Amino acid sequence: MTTTTFQRAALASLMLGLASAAPAAVTADEAAKLKGELTPMGAEKAGNKAGTIPAWDGGATKAPAGYKDGDPRPDPYAGEKPLLSISARNMDQHADKLTDGVKALMKKYPTYRIDVYPSHRTAALPQWAYDNTLKNATRCKTADGGNSLEGCYGGVPFPIAKTGHEMMWNQLLAWRGQASSMLFRLFVTTSDGKSTMASDGMSEVQSPYWFKDGTLESFKGDYNNLMLVTYGPPFKAGESILLRDSVDAGKGRQAWQYLVGQRRTRKAPTLGYDTPDSVASGAFYFDEAFGFSGSLDRYDYKIIGKKELYVPYNTNRTWLAKSTDLLGPQHLNPDHVRWELHRVWEVEATVAPGKRHAVPKRRFYLDEDTYNMVLSDMWDGQGQIWRVGYTLPMAMPDVPGSVAQTFGLYNLLANTYVFANFPGEKAYQYKQVPRWNDSYFTPENLAAKGSR
Repeated sequence: MTTTTFQRAALASLMLGLASAAPAAVTADEAAKLKGELTPMGAEKAGNKAGTIPAWDGGATKAPAGYKDGDPRPDPYAGEKPLLSISARNMDQHADKLTDGVKALMKKYPTYRIDVYPSHRTAALPQWAYDNTLKNATRCKTADGGNSLEGCYGGVPFPIAKTGHEMMWNQLLAWRGQASSMLFRLFVTTSDGKSTMASDGMSEVQSPYWFKDGTLESFKGDYNNLMLVTYGPPFKAGESILLRDSVDAGKGRQAWQYLVGQRRTRKAPTLGYDTPDSVASGAFYFDEAFGFSGSLDRYDYKIIGKKELYVPYNTNRTWLAKSTDLLGPQHLNPDHVRWELHRVWEVEATVAPGKRHAVPKRRFYLDEDTYNMVLSDMWDGQGQIWRVGYTLPMAMPDVPGSVAQTFGLYNLLANTYVFANFPGEKAYQYKQVPRWNDSYFTPENLAAKGSR
């Protein structure tokens, strides 16, 4: 049978897609750069030519004097003044350092602006994690079309990433410590400018991938365990969610939900992808948490390149603000959000052949130092900017390093926004805690926590 031009083109497209997700070996010589021109995490150690991005000097690793775990973290740069402010009036002068989403926010909301401060590279990991990252550089690889991970443990999986899937695994496994708890609030601001607390509760997270005393051989595959219990508002009190995310695509995300009205725990396979998130009263999708979370298999990913952008960074001042001062009618109060110039990796995601997702195209912007997703742009089926995501990385020298816990989303078409994982006026903030045993993140314990 003669191969048609169409068949050849389809085959070429398929092979290109497979190549983009195929394992890309890193040689020992390349890995050696992690001890020289690159940071131990794989970023450029040197600053930029203009001197507006400094060289990395080890990051934030020393907690303030008198700091106790769970206390509000002070702003280490409280005395600094903005270098410039950018809004719709002058954004054309800075267009090359703004994402499409940020520019769209400025065009839509005349009061939206970003205040840009001096850049500080606060990213850091413990030394044992640097050691594991060096090992990962030559042993870590993807499988199942890029959707699974093999040979990785306890460090950045791909410090010298060569494919879009590898970069996305770096984001999914971004360092947030080994185990933590956090009292949080989630707010939804509607098109009429009113902010409502959609959820108030406790989030407990454990990252078995990052256990200091673990090994590649002892790692069982679950990289993220989340127990979330809702305290309020009253009609939601007691609702609980358990998530277990795996590096094995065949296992993917396992999820359970405890519903107070039914007084039972049920398997919840829909708690992922573009299912509206019940914690946010459906105002964003499950896979938009932290910029992106869950399984990778709905999209193909391509590294566009690295660029210098203004992004939220070292935003400790945000957590020190009162929610009433922070939540504006159309966007967060710019007075309480710090932006800096940093180098970021740009990764484009398009829906994979045979898959579906409500958001057909996304662009993710990953901080080169941490792989935290600091900004994301999302387009609808008509090619217009629809959703703009962000995280607010904070300097947390006690963890150590720069950690992104708070995140949010602007829906430009609905004229709404979500602000999530914010402690507000809570008793304690993001707190490092002793690890839980294996029986903690189970459906049985979920039922015990959620019942009233």
